[in-house]
Amino acid sequence: MKKNKTWIITGGIFGFLGVAIGAFGAHGLKNYLTPEMLEVYKTGVLYQLIHSVVILAIGFSGDERYKIPVMFFTTGIILFSFSLYLYSITFTMAFAIITPFGGVSFLIGWLMIIVKAVMSKE
Repeated sequence: MKKNKTWIITGGIFGFLGVAIGAFGAHGLKNYLTPEMLEVYKTGVLYQLIHSVVILAIGFSGDERYKIPVMFFTTGIILFSFSLYLYSITFTMAFAIITPFGGVSFLIGWLMIIVKAVMSKE
């Protein structure tokens, strides 16, 4: 199968940003955030990095059946992780309200992977 360059680039960008954002939180924000908000921030980083690796793996596989899960994972990173970053830094509850939509996007992406694999004839 042919690799999907767009997905590889997307996963690479999210992975890069996950490491950079994580380092910024660990070194630049630890003295400014409460321990609780730092944990919220770290959760965003963790979920971003996990899903970045999955996007990369799908990109390297080149399997077009997993296009929809990649779209849900991308949406999940934007809605879930980035809302947690903004919430933990600004304490603005409007950002926390967005987070569950990202979580649902992650869940749908994982469910779609399961469904596509079960339906596969390979």
